[in-house]
Amino acid sequence: MGESQERGAERAAAPTPADVLAAYGPAVGLRGAADAFAGGRKDVPLAKRLANNPLLMAPMAGVTDSAYRMMARAGGADLAYSEMVSCAGLHYGGNGSWELTECADGEPDLAVQLFGTKPELFSEACEGVAERLGTRLVLIDINMACPVPKVTKKGEGAALMETPELAESLVRACVNALEPYGVPVTVKIRRGRRDGEELAPEFARRMEAAGAQAVAVHGRFATQFYHGEAEWDTVRRVAEAVSIPVIGSGDVRDAAAAARMLMGTGATAVMVARGSYGNPWVFSQAKEILAGKESTVPGLVRRIEAFECHMRLLAACGAHLKRGRSLANWYLKGMPEAAFWRGEANKCTTLDEFLRVSARIKEAMAEVEDHGSYAE
Repeated sequence: MGESQERGAERAAAPTPADVLAAYGPAVGLRGAADAFAGGRKDVPLAKRLANNPLLMAPMAGVTDSAYRMMARAGGADLAYSEMVSCAGLHYGGNGSWELTECADGEPDLAVQLFGTKPELFSEACEGVAERLGTRLVLIDINMACPVPKVTKKGEGAALMETPELAESLVRACVNALEPYGVPVTVKIRRGRRDGEELAPEFARRMEAAGAQAVAVHGRFATQFYHGEAEWDTVRRVAEAVSIPVIGSGDVRDAAAAARMLMGTGATAVMVARGSYGNPWVFSQAKEILAGKESTVPGLVRRIEAFECHMRLLAACGAHLKRGRSLANWYLKGMPEAAFWRGEANKCTTLDEFLRVSARIKEAMAEVEDHGSYAE
């Protein structure tokens, strides 16, 4: 067999992301396959789909790649979002930007979040993403919440809250572009851009009038970045101001917080972001709480085995395995000797190296659990 044939055989033999999830997910309390959002039925209005499927994996730049989204969906997330995607990046043909909009094998569907300031580029991006994803595109979300200066200084992200006419034009451009595909448009906003100047309720009304079918609200001002406490009453005020679904966001650190957001703010759905770090079960835990049950907490060894599943998914998706270093930090949080094990994981560059370290961690954690010397 020639060298090219050997490489082809290796690729054919390599497990797909769907294979990995089916093989390793159920053993760690995850689904072996992810269900499509609301059964994949686009004929059902978005408001109803969100009301019946309210637990969402939030978009996070540099985090929510295909492997991360698949772990979340396997852990009970009803829908997952892409990383923030630049309309300009798509326009100028960057392969890296287009890759952010792709679904992995076994990923049933996707919500894609776009950012920018030019209506014509939003129209072009919407059409391009819709053509590529087809029925797997659930919705297009416009980012009007990102507080990072390199974004806001261009008038993008949270800066759009200070230019509502432009924001309205972006929504209308997306609505018009996506009408032939039957794909809804949503927006994600903050309480306001500047500390003390709440814009969210009125701004949300304007986005609804422009055609947005849902609005996600993060209860901080952009100038707060992620410091301080998110003000959940903002979510309630926005929910009272509009007739479209409101998605609550901010400080949803665990399953109990997700349940409180849904039960106490008038939000139709909730976005979980950092609360999913090292805890893909947070979504199923929230569902247990909402059903009046006690949530299931994974043990130490199971958490490490979930990390192994996540690493295998990263490899199967063709992602850069250095992302595993951040994942190790999250899955190891709160464990005995976590700093030492993080150091060991930070030396890894290949899947085999990560798996060897995780095997050592599992052995150590099994001893801890056997002696009952660690409380979750």
